[in-house]
Amino acid sequence: MKAWQRWVFGVLAAVVALSGGSYCWMKYFIESSDPMAVVNHPWQPTMLHLHVLASPPFILMFGILLDSHIMKRLGRRQVPNRRSGLLSLGTFAVMVISGYWLEVVTNEAWLKGLVVAHIASGVVFSATYVIHLLISVWLVRAGRFEPAHEAA
Repeated sequence: MKAWQRWVFGVLAAVVALSGGSYCWMKYFIESSDPMAVVNHPWQPTMLHLHVLASPPFILMFGILLDSHIMKRLGRRQVPNRRSGLLSLGTFAVMVISGYWLEVVTNEAWLKGLVVAHIASGVVFSATYVIHLLISVWLVRAGRFEPAHEAA
């Protein structure tokens, strides 16, 4: 994996996580003082737009990492940091599928389930991705793991 791929994926992951978390907080945990308000916070639409617009490039970068990093390690058994990587991979799939379905489902019960699945998988993905990065940095610094990346 090239350095620019790690950097761009990390930045996009942060933008998607922070905009999604901000939107979730504004939509579900803030109450507007105006009973006629459509949004609970003035930045709520902006956070949703940022989240929706940053997600496709994030998914594209994930596809690039799938080819350059993930697929090369899936078949191996003795790969350090495997558990956090596999958990990130699984929750990423749930997060993306539930996010796309949120855009098209109209049934109220399905929407509630998709919201829960999307938020939960997004939180777990974000946490496991950060853990995966921290463990990787620790392994490289400890000399226990040589990252398989090409020169940028």
